[in-house]
Amino acid sequence: MPKTKSAKKELRKNIKRRIRNLKRKRQIKITIKEFLRALKNKDKEKAKELLSLAYKYLDKAAKTFMHKNKASRIKSKLTQKFNQVFASIQ
Repeated sequence: MPKTKSAKKELRKNIKRRIRNLKRKRQIKITIKEFLRALKNKDKEKAKELLSLAYKYLDKAAKTFMHKNKASRIKSKLTQKFNQVFASIQ
């Protein structure tokens, strides 16, 4: 346990940040799962909407706790999957 006043404050800040980051991470996972489900059902409009939402969440995560290259890599993979599914349908 922290002893000094500043160490106690740091601990409080770390706990708040951890909760916020876990919430964002969970939101990204849920959005990606829904996106993949929409791809499986070949629902183009919903998939497009969820892809945009996933981009938004990944960009926010890249600003704080996720490495920017990892966020870019995930966005690229999702876009490739989208194009694979809907390029053949057009």
